[in-house]
Amino acid sequence: MLTVVPDPADGDHRTAGGPVSAALIDELVREGARRMLAEALKAEVEAYIAAFADERDEAGRRLVVRNGHHAPREILTAAGAIEVRAPRVNDKRVDEV
Repeated sequence: MLTVVPDPADGDHRTAGGPVSAALIDELVREGARRMLAEALKAEVEAYIAAFADERDEAGRRLVVRNGHHAPREILTAAGAIEVRAPRVNDKRVDEV
């Protein structure tokens, strides 16, 4: 259900459910930023793996595969610090040069 949020210049920071907490809004923004960053990293890894899906070793196994996640890191954004776990890739291709 949509509610009308009064203009903050009026000094009234309440909605139909009660007072709006700035900390709650900040937390929602941080959670949204964390989710967007996680999805962007996931999409980037999936695209990278798909680009090399046809490369196989002599046993027929793929050379570029997903390999879990890195340790969580804290990233500083405009919304504040957020914790992100980046996906890890195992790239077993060999550069002949």
